[in-house]
Amino acid sequence: MPLLTSNYDPPYFFKQPHFSTIYSGTIRKVKGVYQKRERINLPDGDFLNLDWSFSSRKASKATVLLHGLEGNAQRSYMLGSAKILARSGHDVCAVNFRGCSGEPNLKYHSYHSGATKDLRSVLHHIVHTKEYNEIYLKGFSLGGNLLLKYLGEGNPVPQQLKGAMAISVPCQLADSLTQLLSFKNILYAIRFKKNLLEKLRAKQKVFPDLISNADIARVKTLKDFDDIYTSKAHGYADAMDYYAQCSSLQFLASITVPTLIVNAQNDSFLGEACYPVEEARRSKSVFLEIPEYGGHVGFYGPNGFTYTEQRAVEFFAGL
Repeated sequence: MPLLTSNYDPPYFFKQPHFSTIYSGTIRKVKGVYQKRERINLPDGDFLNLDWSFSSRKASKATVLLHGLEGNAQRSYMLGSAKILARSGHDVCAVNFRGCSGEPNLKYHSYHSGATKDLRSVLHHIVHTKEYNEIYLKGFSLGGNLLLKYLGEGNPVPQQLKGAMAISVPCQLADSLTQLLSFKNILYAIRFKKNLLEKLRAKQKVFPDLISNADIARVKTLKDFDDIYTSKAHGYADAMDYYAQCSSLQFLASITVPTLIVNAQNDSFLGEACYPVEEARRSKSVFLEIPEYGGHVGFYGPNGFTYTEQRAVEFFAGL
């Protein structure tokens, strides 16, 4: 598909990447979203908590939302998406990844950028217990990478799945890590590492034989965390093996469901390899939009909704 031209042109301050990112992540508030929690059991004995928002009228379509690293269903970008999609006639299933719903998950392993088995379980649950004619996916950052990998790695995609949208996607995980470890992103990296280490210490109390104090003390960077925990807990040799196997870039050519990727040109989390220009040009199903502005999951917009929240409604309606 040809690359899509973007008309996103925010107010001056929201053209600054860090302001846009920080506003969306910590300042923006979304009110008026009611969520009803549903717990599903996973094949390995763990669980996921799904937070549903419902359209005011009986809906024949549903959208599944997937959050980013250390996010949850109550983040503003998840609530804003749920609110606008419910207004447009979708029921919305906001997935909390393992350990992200306010209570620890049961297993030593948790979630990561390529954990598509859990997405398969969510879709299987919806298809077999609900009555939707159309299902859509929308993922942010880590969740965007996960959904792209799911769509392209050969899973039996439900016939109800009609389209997907991925926002601020680190399509090449090692490239994104390089950006996160650079000075320009030091404050974000510190915050991510702090949250991840808190969860790892909680894991240690339950699984003391699997993680030691010495292991935790060795975590100085996000890559260290992936070397010591993420890769080992999920069956990868090390961090680089995890990044290589789970980066969605390699799976884009196999995607057959209409899919829109929106990555801002000024996203400080993304390096050059995270903009799959040639892959989109060669694909019949993958659309790529690269707005000049937006930061990382920023995209400020008028009337209380971001540009990508409005864009999702338009894209899904046009399929």
